[in-house]
Amino acid sequence: MGIREFPSGAPRGKSIAVGMRRSPDVSPRRLSDISPQLRQLKYLVVDEAIKEDLKWSRSVEDLTSGPVGLTSIEERILRITGYYGYQPWAASCKREERPRDSPGPAEAQAPAGVETGGRASRRCWTCSRAQLKKIFWGVAVVLCVCSSWAGSTQLAKLTFRKFDAPFTLTWFATNWNFLFFPLYYVGHVCKSTEKQSLKQRYRECCRFFGDNGLTLKVFFTKAAPFGVLWTLTNYLYLHAIKKINTTDVSVLFCCNKAFVFLLSWIVLRDRFMGVRIVAAILAIAGIVMMTYADGFHSHSVIGIALVVASASMSALYKVLFKLLLGSAKFGEAALFLSILGVFNILFITCIPIILYFTKVEYWSSFDDIPWGNLCGFSVLLLTFNIVLNFGIAVTYPTLMSLGIVLSVPVNAVIDHYTSQIVFNGVRVIAIIIIGLGFLLLLLPEEWDVWLIKLLTRLKVRKKEEPAEGAADLSSGPQSKNRRARPSFAR
Repeated sequence: MGIREFPSGAPRGKSIAVGMRRSPDVSPRRLSDISPQLRQLKYLVVDEAIKEDLKWSRSVEDLTSGPVGLTSIEERILRITGYYGYQPWAASCKREERPRDSPGPAEAQAPAGVETGGRASRRCWTCSRAQLKKIFWGVAVVLCVCSSWAGSTQLAKLTFRKFDAPFTLTWFATNWNFLFFPLYYVGHVCKSTEKQSLKQRYRECCRFFGDNGLTLKVFFTKAAPFGVLWTLTNYLYLHAIKKINTTDVSVLFCCNKAFVFLLSWIVLRDRFMGVRIVAAILAIAGIVMMTYADGFHSHSVIGIALVVASASMSALYKVLFKLLLGSAKFGEAALFLSILGVFNILFITCIPIILYFTKVEYWSSFDDIPWGNLCGFSVLLLTFNIVLNFGIAVTYPTLMSLGIVLSVPVNAVIDHYTSQIVFNGVRVIAIIIIGLGFLLLLLPEEWDVWLIKLLTRLKVRKKEEPAEGAADLSSGPQSKNRRARPSFAR
């Protein structure tokens, strides 16, 4: 019964299976009898099947439990090496027949492990539920942004057939901004646990403008410029709808994302990102191609210039807001937008009156005004701004931005059936290029790091799968018996 020597040229990973043969007619030896083979274990590469057995083995604390612990260590080494036909269930049955006063470490850890696993599974389930809820709200917000933006654009186009007054429509819709703060306060009363009076909430939100709150100086220096930019953005957008179709208007307005990046890079010294420079180049190329799609006619060129100017005003509004005021909470943003509505009522009202008497924007009688279209457009625009400013509370900002670019195909479908738009190859390519640039601008700043991590994980998984398959093929009925050991040891 001499012990066989390992051949020098044999692979180390399979030395256990080659060097230690089973012998059913010989009982297991003592630990001291196989010490030469144990010294060679440190040179062996442990395969996946043995690693699985090691996971089921007891901890090192068994060494402190006297002879029983030493016996269990011997048995485990014999079981792992598969030496001389060792049968683990026989020793396990013998060990179970011994009287024990207290459970061993493995049994003491079992309930804790089960409890920990239950907590982890509940935590994962809670996280998954929270993420699913956020994604569900994200889909709802995307649909709301897309429908409100596309609906307001189409309704404005329809209104101009009966009421050719884009600035008056802008003024009328901007007046509805006054409702932002009252609507916010209603939500605060319904949802907040610490309810405040309207005056208290107003004073707390006024701290956004400084220690002195909303003073006359702050009103004219920090609110009035944004009121002018807001009015210009909407007026130029609506005036462009009169000149060109709504599909071109909506897709060209998506370029404001690229303008925001360029202005932020120049003014705010934001981080330089090559992918966003590419997106800005795509946006500019799309504008040129959109102009070329209609053959550089004066009518279309003016409309495209108006939309690009509107997108530029929107970008300037966002960058200046971040530069002068920083970031605002929900209540502060609602108060600021309400102040813009107040500014519009107090200081912009004179302009529609002047345009009316100069017959630049003239209507014969107030009965001819389509009040339904005007109110519908104002409600849709108010809904769009509410969801765009406060939707971040329930979902991801990226999903909200997707609603704007998704309004382009919606407007394209509507224009296809309601107008004489021609979707030639140049126009389609321009729409795709601008949309692609918009999507590139939605990438987070650390997108390259995340992409590298994802590719690394995929490579690791591809390497692990063949290794697991080879381990399953190399482990025969012996490994299956060893993996079934916990059912016998219970």
